[in-house]
Amino acid sequence: MSQRTALAPDPIVVSGAAAVRHALPAARATAEPPVVVVGAGPVGMRFAQELARRAPHIDIVVYGDEALPPYNRVRLSSFLAGELGWAGMVDETAAHGIGRIEMRLGTAVVTIDREGGQVVDARGHTQRYRQLVLATGSRPVVPQVPGITMAGVLTFRDLRDAERLMARRVRSRHTVVVGGGLLGLEAARAMRRFGTEVTVLEHSARLMARQLDDGGAAVLRAEVQACGIQVVTGDALKEVQGRERVQRLLLRSGTLLACDTLIVAAGIVPQVQLALQAGLPIGRGVRVDDHLRTADPRVFAIGECAEHRGRVYGLVAPGFEQAAVAAHAVAGGGAAYSGSVSAARLKVVGTPVFSIGAVGDDVPPGARTVAHADASQRTYRSVVLERGRLVGATAVGSWDEVARVQEAVTAGRRVWPWQRWRLRRHGRLWAQAEAAEVTAWPDAAIVCQCTGVSCGTLREAIAGGAATPQALCAATGASSVCGTCRPQLQALLGGSAAPEPVLGAVWLWRAGIVAALAALALLLLPAIDYPDSAALRWRWDLLWRNAQIKQISGYLMLALMLALATLGLRKRVRRIALGRFDGWRVAHGVIGLAALAVLVVHSGARLGANLNFVLSLSLLGAAAAGALGSLSVAREHRWPALARAWRRHAVWTHVLLLWPLPVLLALHVLKFYFFGGRW
Repeated sequence: MSQRTALAPDPIVVSGAAAVRHALPAARATAEPPVVVVGAGPVGMRFAQELARRAPHIDIVVYGDEALPPYNRVRLSSFLAGELGWAGMVDETAAHGIGRIEMRLGTAVVTIDREGGQVVDARGHTQRYRQLVLATGSRPVVPQVPGITMAGVLTFRDLRDAERLMARRVRSRHTVVVGGGLLGLEAARAMRRFGTEVTVLEHSARLMARQLDDGGAAVLRAEVQACGIQVVTGDALKEVQGRERVQRLLLRSGTLLACDTLIVAAGIVPQVQLALQAGLPIGRGVRVDDHLRTADPRVFAIGECAEHRGRVYGLVAPGFEQAAVAAHAVAGGGAAYSGSVSAARLKVVGTPVFSIGAVGDDVPPGARTVAHADASQRTYRSVVLERGRLVGATAVGSWDEVARVQEAVTAGRRVWPWQRWRLRRHGRLWAQAEAAEVTAWPDAAIVCQCTGVSCGTLREAIAGGAATPQALCAATGASSVCGTCRPQLQALLGGSAAPEPVLGAVWLWRAGIVAALAALALLLLPAIDYPDSAALRWRWDLLWRNAQIKQISGYLMLALMLALATLGLRKRVRRIALGRFDGWRVAHGVIGLAALAVLVVHSGARLGANLNFVLSLSLLGAAAAGALGSLSVAREHRWPALARAWRRHAVWTHVLLLWPLPVLLALHVLKFYFFGGRW
């Protein structure tokens, strides 16, 4: 299959508006010109959809540089990694059946004639407008260092970049990614698909410095390195070296880094050239007021190209909020935009990462950070408090309170001392019984962080007839990116979520049941009697009468217990990254069952007396607690609250009963060799 066939069907890449105009309603010739949108990215299309819903009588013309139908750029990393096909990228409903929208794709706007109220495209055609909306987005930052224009230096921002990287990926031996932010890390993960050696170079002291603090970045770094990606922080690119194409990089520290491919993902800058040529005021972006108007009342700017109150947002969700306000204003409404709380809810190299508000380098002076880290689960959670109120939060790894934390940061809610204690101790701000259901959230609370869809928008869609999560997704875009908010959609619809079971849940369930029954049987059932006859075809009683056989079974038992202990090492020693932890957990349960079987062979189901009795109780108690923990993990997707509670108690009991085992085992071996088994 050719590269082109694998990426997109041929009709989509035909240059010009004819590629898609056959499927879209053309702008009708009316006395009043249409609203013109420059930019067919997610924010530009969201504006067109919002305006078409509010004012279906208004004609809308959308210009897009790329000769492709609107696609979801948030999913570019999944597309590059081969986890998503072209069909999963295209937004088939972007302009179908909504209002009067004409798409002019593969057609760049090159000039704005504000006096004439028209734009000029790359073909020299003019288009009058009643209002003009700039949604030109941003472009990648490329460091101005010697050799940066050399062959083998690529960027990662749009589909064309992804195509080039896919073609390069199969030939690259060592790829260096400049930039330890989201795009850089996702590009690094994708380039690892065919075993390519990949190094991430980040000039800051930590990864994702704008979204994470030191603790969260350290956990994320461990996850990135566990994927086989090397990480270099606190250093920067000084020069690209090579003859005809990149061969090595010179860093500011003087280090030489050999590579054959360099991917630049070092940030973005707003696309403001068009606005600048038109004479509109520019700061970091196109300056707008609270209605997203520029200095020209007929021209609006939204998304990554807009600067509101001195701030440019580099995320999609604030752009969607701006699109809604601008559509309201163009339709004659009075909605105002007061700014957004920057929030990111992402999956980075397969690990959930959450960040909202004042975090990382933006923590205000005098603010207090409260954090919780769980090395066994590879999770980190922190909140930032200013005068006792929540102003920021971060998380690496799963956190079932994320949605509520997001609402609390947005509302600036107070965090009480006992909540801080609970977070430090257990990693939760609220007791599980206090967890508010999404049905109780206010309309302004954001449910889908990826697309910025609020509770109110979802309730309106439900009132309008959306009766399934799929219908809500089609109507609002919620859960169309990562899908983590699907349980909230089901809850709003009156249903309950069906979380995914952990890997190996069936085996954990079976092993837990067998281990629990075995431990109970050993505790309650009578011991196996020695045979009273010497006329046995197979002297199975030698398992306990013969000292050499007992030594073999005893040492086998000890070996299995050491194997069981490796699960604890897998949790706590980050260098041990072989395989997934879920797989280790299943192996732990199976080995535990084998240990119980060997215990029967070794002891004849006799608990013994004195020291042996204490050792037997410790072993069986730990096995029973471990079995309960295994059952809880296996059924957590069905009984979340109950399973989590039982799991917590089981784990603590399991650990407490295991602590005395090394001493008890040492004494057991000592008394066997030196006291002949008596004691």
